[in-house]
Amino acid sequence: MSGILDRRSNLDQNQGVDLLVVGGGIQGCGIAQAAAAAGYSTLLIEQRDWGSGTSSRSSKLIHGGLRYLESGQFSLVRRALRERQLLLKIAPKLVRPVPFLIPLYQHSKRSDMALYSGLHLYRWFGRGLDHNDFDRFEPDQPEFEQVLHDGLEQQGLRAIYRYWDAQTDDQLLTRAVAYSAQTLGAQLKRNCELIHAQPSDYGWRVDLAEGGRSYRIEASTIINATGPWVGRVQQRIHGAPEPLPISLVQGAHILVEGSLGGSVYYLETDDGRGVFAMPWQGDTLVGTTETHYSGDPAESAPTAAELDYLRDTLRRYFPQLRVQIKQQFAGLRVLDNGDGGFFHRARDSRIQQHWFEGRGLISIYGGKLTTYRTTALKVVECLPEHLGRRPPLADTAELMLEPA
Repeated sequence: MSGILDRRSNLDQNQGVDLLVVGGGIQGCGIAQAAAAAGYSTLLIEQRDWGSGTSSRSSKLIHGGLRYLESGQFSLVRRALRERQLLLKIAPKLVRPVPFLIPLYQHSKRSDMALYSGLHLYRWFGRGLDHNDFDRFEPDQPEFEQVLHDGLEQQGLRAIYRYWDAQTDDQLLTRAVAYSAQTLGAQLKRNCELIHAQPSDYGWRVDLAEGGRSYRIEASTIINATGPWVGRVQQRIHGAPEPLPISLVQGAHILVEGSLGGSVYYLETDDGRGVFAMPWQGDTLVGTTETHYSGDPAESAPTAAELDYLRDTLRRYFPQLRVQIKQQFAGLRVLDNGDGGFFHRARDSRIQQHWFEGRGLISIYGGKLTTYRTTALKVVECLPEHLGRRPPLADTAELMLEPA
């Protein structure tokens, strides 16, 4: 399958397509898949490799977003839980259910009632779905010893809550969606960059650079799905509206030597945030942070303060653990440029449409790994009014995703 992803596109110079999708992360690949499934001719380009940017630097979770309940993002949680169920069905080789453990201490900022109420509401939003229950274990119960890791700090430990979500390899999932788009007829180009676009009789005349050569194509509509590069790419498109005001928020992760077992620990930090400690390829992945970022997205990397923050949090809960960092990385979230802390800002995608004189530009701001498919469907729903309908080829909710 990887050979199919690597083959050169047969797109000829000056050939036109309905959609040019710029950005080969999970959002761009999802849009290319949904557009091709809806019958639109589609070209997907990526300046490096599929899922090599932010889509490979996530917490690698397919989840409803328990913490989003605190900021009232109920619609996102409900939709994400349903997408989790669907991905477990259509991508069983890429997405697997995992238990999540929340230790409750005497000093925890969230009360026992708050945790119980939050998990009860999480279960209610996921009613009718698999892996939708939760449990509470106290130290005097036989099951207590079975669920906790030997190294977990037990002084002041009152209870452990267990609920279920899922885990994936984010880059492999992105590649699987790209491969699915290609099997539906989308054309894929890696190491390909949009240099400039200007209006034409067809829609857009687009100059591309690929492997040291430059050429031009025509596209009726451009989809800007470049994640943290969204504003920079939009400036290369003549006549494009001003990009939406955004904040780039860095999320750092560390990969620590050794395993804490097969569960994901949801650990409350000193500042009240949550940090995950997750099993990952025999070791433990710890993240994430929320740090404002203003530099080049390609140069995002964990700061010393972020590394200390993650190390200290892990040591607080596993004091005997030797925190040996094997790897570190950081990704960038695209959030609205609102007031207040990052924790309370909306995590759903925002879609900016600009249609004029028969051509379209749609830019995607933010979005979650779990809900990439519903974001793609929202984008494709914008197309018939301007491009007309095409005979559909497939339903993305029924397309199996295989490792590519």
